[in-house]
Amino acid sequence: MDPKTLLQNFINGLSLGSLYALIAIGYTMVYGILRLINFAHGDIFMMAVYFALFFVTLAQLPWYLAAIFAIACAALLGFTVDRIAYKPIRSAPRISALITAIGVSFFLESLAVVVFSGIPRSFRTVFPQSLNEMIIIGGEMEVKYGREVIIGGIRFPVISLITLIVAAIALVFLWWFIFKTKVGMAMRAVSLDIQTTSLMGVNVDRVIGMTFALGSALAAIGGILWAIRYPQVWPYMGFIPGMKAFVAAVFGGIGSVPGAVLGGLILGITEVMMVGIMPSAAGYRDAFAFFILIIILSLKPSGLLGKQEAVKV
Repeated sequence: MDPKTLLQNFINGLSLGSLYALIAIGYTMVYGILRLINFAHGDIFMMAVYFALFFVTLAQLPWYLAAIFAIACAALLGFTVDRIAYKPIRSAPRISALITAIGVSFFLESLAVVVFSGIPRSFRTVFPQSLNEMIIIGGEMEVKYGREVIIGGIRFPVISLITLIVAAIALVFLWWFIFKTKVGMAMRAVSLDIQTTSLMGVNVDRVIGMTFALGSALAAIGGILWAIRYPQVWPYMGFIPGMKAFVAAVFGGIGSVPGAVLGGLILGITEVMMVGIMPSAAGYRDAFAFFILIIILSLKPSGLLGKQEAVKV
């Protein structure tokens, strides 16, 4: 692989990894507080894309307002899911919460099939077409057989650059929110000791609801960027990205926000590089993520930045 192709793949991998990181943060934030794997997280990702599609096509809103409203609706959906599905079983065994999470996932997927139908819909006309154009650094252009051909240079989609910028802004906002606001302080306190925090007068249920809302909003941002990158929407589109983001969260150390970001970036870069080095293995790129999960769970179950928890018996 020549240096230009290597850099091109690195940029694309970094962009893809940023999407995984945005989704993985939702998994790791919820787990950090409730010790719950929210398997419905990928379906909130999917619902956010449908919300954006609805606001543009039926409500006739500009694309930027549609994106904002879709993110807000996804945050509200995450908050509602916590209130209806998870809050009543706070004190139940973990297996009950896990089964509930799987049930919520199936419910959202089935709801999307009923409301939006199971037929894939195009997302290509929802956002400006310029987002899918190519950025060309260096190289020359010539016309060959009636088509423009780039000779040399580095090419990557505009959406890759936008994804990196949006992800960076979202992560900076998340850092500010967690470390500079009272709600963020409460989230950190609840993640350390939920019972003691409750005794100190913190409304734990409200904090948990805010955590679900914030994680869902980040998943919505990732979902909209994902749909621009891969412009097709269907009710099960959140499964594979959601599972890969879960792998990224485990890889980085589930419960650790920096770990989720690091795991997502490493997974995205490794996945794209693998396909670039071995194009014949492109059909196995999804399986590659789960292979990484098996290796990590075998060698370092706590992940790269995770901490081994002591179990009281």
